[in-house]
This record gives sequence, structure tokens and C-alpha cells, in this order.
Amino acid sequence: MIKLDLKKTDKTYYTTKEDWHRVTLPPLPYLVIEGTGAPEDAGFAEAMKAIYPLAYGIKFAAKSKDRDFVVPPVSAQWWADDPAAFVDGRRDEWRWRVMLRMPDFVTQADLDAARAAKTPGPRTGDVILTTLDEGECFQMLHVGPYSSEGPELARLHDEIMPEARMTFGGLHHEIYLSDPARVAPEKLKTILRQPIVPLPD
Repeated sequence: MIKLDLKKTDKTYYTTKEDWHRVTLPPLPYLVIEGTGAPEDAGFAEAMKAIYPLAYGIKFAAKSKDRDFVVPPVSAQWWADDPAAFVDGRRDEWRWRVMLRMPDFVTQADLDAARAAKTPGPRTGDVILTTLDEGECFQMLHVGPYSSEGPELARLHDEIMPEARMTFGGLHHEIYLSDPARVAPEKLKTILRQPIVPLPD
């Protein structure tokens, strides 16, 4: 049995340059759970505790049917009523979606079965399976602590997107390639992604 590893099979999604450049992504399925506040708040940790057991439940059920896969790195969408909240570090204004990408063969029935097999947690019922269509994006590899992303985002918003005649086409998306519990902050690798659409004429 071959184990599907999306990090190896989808280089566009998981491998990128250390500066902003364009990519185009197809619609992709995710497990998703939403919340508000800074990532160090209890709500974010609670969301992680809800989504991961379901992802592994789906994985083990798929393995029993000879369709095993590696649970990929977690990612998150971030937004706020004022986009400057990210550049300025006003973390209490942040809203988020914790997301785990799933293989194309995963269905709602798979999620329902995984949920039924787990002891219900505080937010287990809030996890959904949905499709995200980001389309054309700017993305880059950020190396360093999450707190140092601000200047790169400011450059994207204030220089790169206007020069390319592009504007926001979706929510800011981060893919966490490193485990902060095992990797020093200055060595953390995070893909920063921003869906874009052309500015109106």
C-alpha cells in the first residue's frame, strides 16, 4: 500500500521561494474550525484538540481501506475587520480558521464516521469539511518567528500587490511547515499566502 504524502506530491502548495511570487491553486478539501483571538489564546489550542483527532480518525479509517495518507501540516486563515491589525500586531482583533488539508477522496461521510467514533470534545462538533478555492495567489516562505511576519505583509499589501494591479481575493493563509515545540523561533518555516484578484479598471 502506498501512503499518500501531499507534501511530496504537491510541490506548488508546500514548496516555495523566499520572496513573494505568484502561484495558482485548484479547489482543495479541508477540515476547518473557526475562532477568534491570538494564537496563544486557549481557544486556538482547543480548536487544535478538536481537529487533529478527527483528521487521524479519517486517516486510520482510510488506511483500513488501503488508502492511507500522511496528515499534512496544519494551516490557518487569518483576517480582521481592519487588515492593519496584522501589520500592527493587534492580536485581540484577529479571527482565524484552523485548517487541515485532506486528500480528494475524503468525504462528509468519512468525517461523520470519525466524529461518531470519538469521545465528543468541547468543539468536536464544530469541525466541518469544506472546499477552499484560492485560485491565483502571492506566496512566499517566511523563515523566523511568527511575530516577524509584519514587514513582509506590509510590503505585500503596500507595494507588491498595488504594483501588480492586484487586490485581496481571499483571506490571508499560513501553512506551518515547522513544529514550534521542536524548532527554534528563528528557524521556523511558514508559507505566507494571499489570494488575489485584479483591481477594477
